[in-house]
Amino acid sequence: MKISLFDFQETALEGLRGRLNTARTQASVDDPYAVSFSAPTGSGKTIVMTALFENIFFGDPGLGAQADAAILWISDMPELNEQTRLKIQGKSDRIPTGRLITVDTHFDMERLKGGYIYFMNTQKLGSDKLLTRKGDGRDYTIWETLTNTARSISDRFYVVIDEAHRGMRSGRAAVTAQTIMQKFLLGSEVDGLCRMPLVMGVSATPQRFNDLLAGTDYVILPVRINGEDVKESGLLKDRILIHHPDSSTQAEMTLLAEAADRWKRMEQQWAEYCNREGEKVVPPILVIQVEDAAGNSITKTNLSTLLSTIESAIDRRLREGEIAHAFNDSGDLDVDGRRVRRVEASRIEEDRNIGVVLFKMSLSTGWDCPRAEVMMSFRSAQDHTYIAQLLGRMVRTPLARRIVSDAALNDVHLFLPHYNQETVRTVIEDLQNVEDVPPTTTGSSRELVTLQRRDGLDELFAAMDDLITYRVNAVRKQSALRRLMGIARRLTHDQIDPEALQQVKEQIIGVMESEVQRLRDSGEFDERAQQITGIDLRTITLDHGTGVAEDGGEYTIEAASADIDHHFQQAGRRLGNGLEMEYWRAQDEDRDADEVKVEVVLLAQDQVGMNVLEAFCEGEFDKRYGKHRRAIAKLKEQQKRQYERLRLATSEPVSIPWELPISIDFRRTAEAAEYERHLYLEEDGGFRADLTTWEEGTLQEELDNPAVIGWLRNMDRKPWSLEVPYEYGGSVKPMFPDLVVVRKEQDEYIFDVLEPHDDSRSDNAAKAKGLAQFAEKHWDLFGRIQLIRKQRDAAGVERYFRLDVGEESVRREVLAVESDAHLDRIFGAHARVR
Repeated sequence: MKISLFDFQETALEGLRGRLNTARTQASVDDPYAVSFSAPTGSGKTIVMTALFENIFFGDPGLGAQADAAILWISDMPELNEQTRLKIQGKSDRIPTGRLITVDTHFDMERLKGGYIYFMNTQKLGSDKLLTRKGDGRDYTIWETLTNTARSISDRFYVVIDEAHRGMRSGRAAVTAQTIMQKFLLGSEVDGLCRMPLVMGVSATPQRFNDLLAGTDYVILPVRINGEDVKESGLLKDRILIHHPDSSTQAEMTLLAEAADRWKRMEQQWAEYCNREGEKVVPPILVIQVEDAAGNSITKTNLSTLLSTIESAIDRRLREGEIAHAFNDSGDLDVDGRRVRRVEASRIEEDRNIGVVLFKMSLSTGWDCPRAEVMMSFRSAQDHTYIAQLLGRMVRTPLARRIVSDAALNDVHLFLPHYNQETVRTVIEDLQNVEDVPPTTTGSSRELVTLQRRDGLDELFAAMDDLITYRVNAVRKQSALRRLMGIARRLTHDQIDPEALQQVKEQIIGVMESEVQRLRDSGEFDERAQQITGIDLRTITLDHGTGVAEDGGEYTIEAASADIDHHFQQAGRRLGNGLEMEYWRAQDEDRDADEVKVEVVLLAQDQVGMNVLEAFCEGEFDKRYGKHRRAIAKLKEQQKRQYERLRLATSEPVSIPWELPISIDFRRTAEAAEYERHLYLEEDGGFRADLTTWEEGTLQEELDNPAVIGWLRNMDRKPWSLEVPYEYGGSVKPMFPDLVVVRKEQDEYIFDVLEPHDDSRSDNAAKAKGLAQFAEKHWDLFGRIQLIRKQRDAAGVERYFRLDVGEESVRREVLAVESDAHLDRIFGAHARVR
């Protein structure tokens, strides 16, 4: 693959490989299997399938190679097939373009060739279509071709039914497509089509493909991508903010002006971010949904007023080529001397001159435009289905990652002048239930806000440079060997340590050689090597006269180099990063090649040796990360995230620098109370939050202290949150202390971690112990680290009692806590009020 998969995509790929291993050893025309792959819109299903196709053709440790496999991809729209073909072509570095074949009306073969991926759409498969009839030079109908393929190579013929875009067509066309799709699952005696032995369904929801399988006896093997995993990856925008008037009113052009102003601001923010990070500038797009045609006019919406409103809001005239439309019934338009050019929806993203797009209904077919950041709809509140379909194509992130330093760049803005609070709620509910919309947080702009750093706190934020946080289960686990090679490659690439990669390779080869020598010294090497280099055979002699079989004894033959190569390649997959070849190249050139390969094979199979190698790599990783931590912190955002992912890809929780960004996303109700001295503020200079009674009471006690100059409402599971690991129920989980309070005493900034926590919760003792473990490791970075309860004092007055695990004597006791009752006793002995 030309790209690296996200963790959730790797997990899905593993699941698909496992399912195929089962299916292809069992599947036949009489015993068919179906793999159901479902994932939300925007999760990169096609990319995962591309990686799977590479695994099918070229093999993987979890899936044997089938170089002569044939793959058929079926959808119900030719433009979607072409979009898929281009994605596979663009993402795979192992499948040649010439192996991606579009089945057209002239296609005529006895069976599909192995090693190829074929693309076919249901519109070419009607009874009146050339592909389904003989004659005019055609020897085989497409149905015969598929039947011949299924019967001859049932274990390596994969039929992929793309249901992911179902819903883009409706009426008779959709019913026809559904009927044709079912022929592949049920067979069709009339057409001479047998049912396909191994089918893979790609869909947005499991139900979609399962409905297609209803009434069949396919064995269904499901693989599913969780929506939350997609959301956390940063592949999708974090939020859809809906802007609307308080009540339905004639405010079209007012909201259009606001939308245009938002587009202009996002254009500036993207330019600043991309210039700061050295990225190619992202030019955002304003998408405007106009009303249908009226009489002889193209649309009821006044395009002249629309364009002049935009230009007034952005304080300049629209540039030539900057505005385009995707109306199906018109070519280029002239609006008061401005050319509004006609552009195919599928070409909008690649044309970076386009800044404003006009359309009428849905742009979802062939539309995939991460640059679409702001949308305005002139349609009435009854038409929100079209809005839902469109937003499904708008929420992909332009750089395929979350922007950590500026939360505003992770938002999509939707302006609805004809919606009031009640109808907006309906839209939000639909967006949360419609399967074509990705799992993005949706809400009113009155509730989903963006907060900016409070002015005058540069010194305070600078003082946070040494603070740390954790990210529990945020990254797919990797071996220490792969992590060390990864950081060495990054350090060399980023010119932090140009010799790091070569040095690490030499160190690893040295450990490998040492472990091979250990095997030799132990006397185990030759015996194990014999199992690789020699094959024991037994001869049986059969007397034709008597029919008696006699044992002729055993003998050993030397293994072919090709078999040793196979073992060598498997060892290389376990080691990763081409280390098997590095080891080979490091040996004396006069050594026998097979002998060197056997050494690598035996080492990869030796658990003791691999454990030694892992332990060395773990220590060396920590050493190099610690040595270069300051230099890494000065890198651009995307570069720093690469190091962060490598550091977090371990089975044990590890700390990373805690960096608070320029802006953060925040959710509150319209009625939320306002509080002073927060580190981040809304545009109007205030901060509002919905705090619990305990949180508010604790905060008020803190704000009574004049030394407190700021505080942070620490939200759950945000990229910017302070996170503390704790163990509960046999697994490590994250907790997010509610408040971080900043005091300034004698020119020193002190950061306190406060967790008001209901003592009736089942995880009470586990969280207390987690906080104590956090304090044990990082007591020198933070001030108070308190677990807080509201309870009655001796006089019967409710007070906030604080157990400070930042104090060593208290911490020792909490570290030994075994139950809630035990914690209660510690609380009673050591908790204090302010």
